Amino acid sequence: MTDRPRRKSDAARRANQVIRGRTMLIMLLLGVASFTVLFWKLYDLQINRHDELKAEAVSQQTDSMVISASRGTIYDKNGEIMAISYSTETVLLDPGGVQDFVESQEQKIQDAAEEAAEKGAPYTAPEVLDQAYIARGLSRILDVEEETILEHLENTANRYWEVKKKVDQDVADEVRRFINGEIDDEGNQLTTVDEDGNTVLISTGGRPTRLQGISLTPDTKRLYPFGSLAGNVIGFVNANNMGAYGLEASYDDVLSGSTGLTITPTNVNGTPLLFSGGEQMFDAENGSSLVLTLDTNVQYALEKGLESMLDKYDAANGGTGIVMDVNTGGIVAMASYPNYDPGDFSTIYTEGLQAELDAALAEIQQNRSTYETEEAYNQALANARATIQFKQWRNKCYQDTYEPGSTFKPITLATALGEGVVNMNTTFTCTGSIHVEGWGKPINCSKRAGHGTQTLKVATGNSCNPAFVTMGLKIGTEAYYRYLKSFGLMETTGIDLPAEAEGIFANEDSFNSNVVSLAAYSFGQTFNVTPLELIRAQAATINGGYLYTPYLVEQVLDDEGNILSQHETTAVRQVISEETSAKVRECLEWVVSDGGGRNGQVTGYRIGGKTGTADKTGTKDVVVSFMCFAPADDPQYIMLLTMDTPSRTTGTAVFGGTMVAPVASQIMSEILPLLGVEPDYTAEELVGADTTVPNVVGQTREAAEDRLADLGFTFRTVGDGDTVTDQTPAGGAIVPGNASIILYLGQEKPDTPCTVPNVVGKSASEANKAITNAGLIMKVTGTTTASSGNVYAITQSLPAGTEVAAGTVVTVQFGDNSVLD
Repeated sequence: MTDRPRRKSDAARRANQVIRGRTMLIMLLLGVASFTVLFWKLYDLQINRHDELKAEAVSQQTDSMVISASRGTIYDKNGEIMAISYSTETVLLDPGGVQDFVESQEQKIQDAAEEAAEKGAPYTAPEVLDQAYIARGLSRILDVEEETILEHLENTANRYWEVKKKVDQDVADEVRRFINGEIDDEGNQLTTVDEDGNTVLISTGGRPTRLQGISLTPDTKRLYPFGSLAGNVIGFVNANNMGAYGLEASYDDVLSGSTGLTITPTNVNGTPLLFSGGEQMFDAENGSSLVLTLDTNVQYALEKGLESMLDKYDAANGGTGIVMDVNTGGIVAMASYPNYDPGDFSTIYTEGLQAELDAALAEIQQNRSTYETEEAYNQALANARATIQFKQWRNKCYQDTYEPGSTFKPITLATALGEGVVNMNTTFTCTGSIHVEGWGKPINCSKRAGHGTQTLKVATGNSCNPAFVTMGLKIGTEAYYRYLKSFGLMETTGIDLPAEAEGIFANEDSFNSNVVSLAAYSFGQTFNVTPLELIRAQAATINGGYLYTPYLVEQVLDDEGNILSQHETTAVRQVISEETSAKVRECLEWVVSDGGGRNGQVTGYRIGGKTGTADKTGTKDVVVSFMCFAPADDPQYIMLLTMDTPSRTTGTAVFGGTMVAPVASQIMSEILPLLGVEPDYTAEELVGADTTVPNVVGQTREAAEDRLADLGFTFRTVGDGDTVTDQTPAGGAIVPGNASIILYLGQEKPDTPCTVPNVVGKSASEANKAITNAGLIMKVTGTTTASSGNVYAITQSLPAGTEVAAGTVVTVQFGDNSVLD
């Protein structure tokens, strides 16, 4: 009888059930945990990282190429091109593609060698156009280090490396010839064109080998046709065609346009998929163009005059010049020194800055051992260069401040007249200094002996500090501070240039706490303004009292020349009345006609202005300056020149009236006709005004003399004939109307050149005698009359010793060296 299996005990069954339950629970928990992890991973990949992974997938499956937009052109007010972009190309290397190309050549050589061996035929392997060959060729064409190219070619994981950006067309064409196998790595011609018009190798007649892994893409390069002209205003673009300084930076979004893009599907190796039909192109949108208020002719005259002044007086810290439309705020010219060429902005252009850089680099080199790493040393060198470059790029006209000195007095004058505390009949008594409550020292006048009793107009012409301190005290601190705000001096001007600086003034509570600051402010000391802030306020004192926002861009044009936007001139506010402004103009015209600004006179024009010689607080240096405007009775244009720290060893008194005013006279005489401001000669000036010499050769003596006399010319004759056989100057020459014409009557005109004499330092009569005796003609500019009797020649247009033809006009500028600021 078979034994029946024993039944498990209840305890065993219960134990098994517990084990199965626990197992199921553990499996359930593990399943839930695994599901949770998987769910979270899927959520992270599909939701959280969706955009990232999608972009990465697109990146792996497509190749894209940026299409550069053409940057907008910058024009001056007359349509002259100041900045324009032209087509260039960027040379790219694909290290992986080059490696594939080299391996492909080696494989072909191996296959050909094996095939030749099988046939028992001889075989000579061609040269493998490898990485070294390509590096040599590109290095020669692009002037890039061969080692650098080889180093990048070793990184085959990299798809693209920019060998050189913004390559000009002729260089790009040579790269293209190298790629096409038309020239070798040394530039030797490899190909010719056969009878069928095919390009073939000269050596074998076969097809040239086209290099792989090298490509060129379109790009643009910025050109500045006028070089350094207005460089501090126009600015420049960086290597990526983005505006970095000046108008190029402030209008970058307008000028740059929108780049385009070409997208091509690729395989896993990055090779374009043939016949995919998936290539997409998004066209670039060209940038808009700017039409400026700048006039390149006026800008040239301003820069030429300013640079000659800075060189002549060896100004340690450069200078500035601004010409502005009084009635709109439009900037006609703006110059700041040191200057630079936007097309080569990294080069240091001034000797002073270069010397400063050399000294800094020498110090870093001397202390090289103190730098912990080579990177730290190189960074110090880079920082030194950047510091000097930033100094060169700064536009001092609106980014630097200075103490204006007496050129600020028109603001005090306008405020005093506006508040009614003075009028044209008010008199001031100057003893040479004035005491102010709260200040232990007397405030001196430029004339230590004092000016005595003087009217408001005369006090302004004398630039009398005690008189202006008296005006300031009459105005009072609260009213004066209110006018400072109203004239826009407590804020930036809002000009359309980047990173504008703001003037430095005491806060209102401090200013109102005593009258010492008020006294100093009244004649332009102990506070700072930018030249642009000051000329803006000065314009408001003479244009009827209206404060305008300075600007440089008149119009924005699309790439077809249509106007997208036009500047609308609107006054910010009226600071003083038109009646008050007229009185300010009257006083400032007297400054130039009879006062300390008489070296700023311009023949044929009524000029108003104000000189300035400002102490730089805490130093023994000064800033000399001159503000002028024309016509004085109906101002259209205003100019402000400054020169920072001129040399005291030039022989010229260090004042704005002696150093800067004569230069302003010369600049204004050039630019006013360019700006369409017609001269209005007095009867005396008309005699010396430029006149065209008539051609009287061939006429009888009597007829020639009558014609010259009718035109106001004097004349003398050489010879005793009855007919004019020659004349000096020749017919058509432009000479002063009071010039003396030489008529040759049957006698041959000598062709011996005349030597220009040195007349600098001579009186007008002495200079005229010397120039006339030399067989030349003198034209007079600058100050022609002065009660001081100290008018002397300060410059001449032709250097002494120059040999020129008889009758040549020598322009001599006269000035009064006795003026004080």
